[in-house]
Amino acid sequence: MPSTRARTIVILVGVWTLIGLTFASLSFFGTLAISDYRRVDLVGIFVWNLTAFYLWGLLAPLIALLARRYRLDRRRHWPLSLLFVHLPASIVFPALHLCLYLPLYWLAGGVLTREFPTLLSLFSYQLFVNLPMKVSIYWLILIAVNALDYYHSFRFAEVKASELRAQLAQAQLRALKMQLHPHFLFNTLNSISALLHRDAEAADQMVARLGDFLRLTLENSGTQQVTLEREIAFLRCYLEIETVRHDRLSVETDIEPQALAALVPNLILQPLVENAIRHGISRQSAPGRLTIRAARTGGGDRLRLQVEDNGPGLSLVGEADAERPSGDLLARTFNGGVGLANTRARLEHLYGADGHLELARAAPRGMIATLEIPFQVEDAPAESAEEDGAFETYKPELARIDRAAG
Repeated sequence: MPSTRARTIVILVGVWTLIGLTFASLSFFGTLAISDYRRVDLVGIFVWNLTAFYLWGLLAPLIALLARRYRLDRRRHWPLSLLFVHLPASIVFPALHLCLYLPLYWLAGGVLTREFPTLLSLFSYQLFVNLPMKVSIYWLILIAVNALDYYHSFRFAEVKASELRAQLAQAQLRALKMQLHPHFLFNTLNSISALLHRDAEAADQMVARLGDFLRLTLENSGTQQVTLEREIAFLRCYLEIETVRHDRLSVETDIEPQALAALVPNLILQPLVENAIRHGISRQSAPGRLTIRAARTGGGDRLRLQVEDNGPGLSLVGEADAERPSGDLLARTFNGGVGLANTRARLEHLYGADGHLELARAAPRGMIATLEIPFQVEDAPAESAEEDGAFETYKPELARIDRAAG
């Protein structure tokens, strides 16, 4: 914005003025200590010091551009940047500063022009005498730019963390709104009521699972990431309710044991499972099958999560729509793209370009959602779910959940 740019320029002019006045004062008192005060050119000292640092102010954006292009941090090849970029630049910029400063000083008839009759002799003298100080100024500007960048990165990380907390809260509220609206709650309670007349133990277990589902949805408020083991445990509560509501729904799992310790975004799988059930399996009369997979890929550096259903997939849309790109079609077909957009936004905030979510046709029918993120684990072992009593810990050897209402 123009107002922000003007304010920035005013601040920078003020900073360089303050630096110039500081050096001018030091130069004045240093000259005064070795000379008669009547021979000290007070005006000239302040004018030429301010001029010198204003010129540094004009060169500072170029130095800042170089500093950001060739950063001195551990994430980049900083030794090469230091050796082949900044060391030569620390000589070039002081020389460039002298090329801008000395012609002005010469034309204005500065004091030193009496001792050095030619501009070249004055340049040689200044280059020899003032080069170390000007090199120091270059490095001070470079350090200041890096310090400001680190500060802004820190502030950006704080804002990013705040946005993630807000998005997590929104995802939790949305899970409650989408899953526990009156229709869902009515069907769940109706299923429990039907079981009471045939299998009281199963009905009691369903009530417990519904309580677990409600509790776990809100239990991790403020937690950005949870282990995959905990995320699967949450899904078990939700799926055991769904397998009663959809009596021909079966759930298969194919999860590598070493993937259970991976950190995943909290509540990241539930929207994908919900989409598969509501927009896939529930639209067919044939038995529904939901498959959840988790495995390490990319040499162990990445985690791949998949949710696949055997629903009608894209067969519900017209032939003309089937010719469109799958991303546009799926975003329009499945829940208006809201759940998918929220999931992609969370992945982008957490992992940037390292997080991916793709939807594709499954063979021979149905849809498959594939989510890939970097493989990360907690620094310390997470507290097991059995210890806090929240739910029964997911067992890797459990390869299938296959329940029916009766």
